[in-house]
Amino acid sequence: MQNVKKRRRFWMVVEKLEALIDQGIYPVGGRLPAEREMAEVYDVSRPTIREAIIALEVRKRVEVKTGSGVFVTSSKKTASLTPPISAFELTQARALVESEAAALAASKISDSELQALKQTLIDMEFSDKADEADQLFHEIIAQATRNKALALTINNFWKLRRSEPQILLAHQGVCSQNINQRLAEHTTIYDAIADRNPSAARKAMHNHFNRLINALFEASEAKALEEVRRKTDETRGLYSISHLTK
Repeated sequence: MQNVKKRRRFWMVVEKLEALIDQGIYPVGGRLPAEREMAEVYDVSRPTIREAIIALEVRKRVEVKTGSGVFVTSSKKTASLTPPISAFELTQARALVESEAAALAASKISDSELQALKQTLIDMEFSDKADEADQLFHEIIAQATRNKALALTINNFWKLRRSEPQILLAHQGVCSQNINQRLAEHTTIYDAIADRNPSAARKAMHNHFNRLINALFEASEAKALEEVRRKTDETRGLYSISHLTK
């Protein structure tokens, strides 16, 4: 529940900053206040501010210039060029495609690709490298299928995974809670591919995405429950008459 509340604070900051941008308080080309100042204004942690800035950058509302600050790039929300896709839809599609890709890669992967795949597991142990290593792991498997159409499809899955705000947010919460589980699942996939066992590779990849889908559902249910509680508290406060007896 704590992680759900953290995500709510993060979106609260995003919504307030976007409103200020739309109102012209922070005009296009202007710089947002410093991270520490915004943390004080919105009464949140600095990591929460950083997450909000990432979401604004993904939405193409701001641009982060290292050493200079965060600058407004758009006064209106940029319409997506693709129809809305949920994290559940993307994960299901990845499960169907990447399970078969893993099976195909198990019979075609080279020794050098196996070595690179193993290195991603090592990098995945470090929090600052984990997400990048995760993506590279799947891209190496896609490449090892020797099928350009499959590789392109899987690369496009990752573009969606990194560019759609709702998908990005959903995975941030789930992946940060299951670091050891994620590493264990990728290791099982690697072992099956290294053994040149297509059936085991397919099953290991399928199990990985099945767990991820269930984790996404659990996070979604927790978020929905928190929203119901928030609305209930607001209604209780609006109609309560307990203060009349004091």
